[in-house]
Amino acid sequence: MERYRLEPFIEKFAAFDEGLNVAVLEIGVGMGADHERWARSGPRRLCGIDLTPRAIELTSERFALQGLHSELQVGDAEHLPFADRTFNMVYSWGVLHHSNDTPQAIGEVARVLRPNGFARIMIYHKWSIVGLLLWLRYGRLSSSLESIYAKHLESPDTKAYSKSEATAMFEAAGLKIVAMDVELSPGDLLAGGAGQRHKGRLLSTLRRLWPRRLLRLLARPLGLYLMIWAVRPANVRAGS
Repeated sequence: MERYRLEPFIEKFAAFDEGLNVAVLEIGVGMGADHERWARSGPRRLCGIDLTPRAIELTSERFALQGLHSELQVGDAEHLPFADRTFNMVYSWGVLHHSNDTPQAIGEVARVLRPNGFARIMIYHKWSIVGLLLWLRYGRLSSSLESIYAKHLESPDTKAYSKSEATAMFEAAGLKIVAMDVELSPGDLLAGGAGQRHKGRLLSTLRRLWPRRLLRLLARPLGLYLMIWAVRPANVRAGS
């Protein structure tokens, strides 16, 4: 699949095979590509939510054609429609930084996880090449990176976090980060259709001259994708 060819690190991050015989929740199913992989891993229970009815409709159609099953519903990440301690695994790729209250959404992840359950969450990384490019295009001396991301990256109020900010947010929710990694996005590499909403002569020139091979070798720490593996410790109360 093209998604995993362009971003092969998704498969390593998700570790879809670990869905076997456990209860899995995906927050933000989108077109259903990752959700299909979770379904094929053989989970004991699979649930998926998305704030967009169209995403649930498309994923439901995809599953019907493939003969797969999931409990799919429209839902808000800040108010998950599940009981406490329901899931062994919660997965979300590139969704929770769009929430109006991302700390609340992370708190909900912790709430629905069972003790010793795992969360695999990708949120945007503040200190990224994308952030620098946006600041060069739209920034002023008085502009913060937070305001640049909120106004000019994808949906309004999109957020990005440093590693220390993400750690504090997860710990406040009662989740312990066990690993964290950064990867370059298509936006960092000016690859594919990334950045089309920011058309201009400068962007066109950068696309032609961008040192993608060198960036892949040396600039991973400046990627937009902040991938977080976290656990809900058995002795920690979610939301504490």
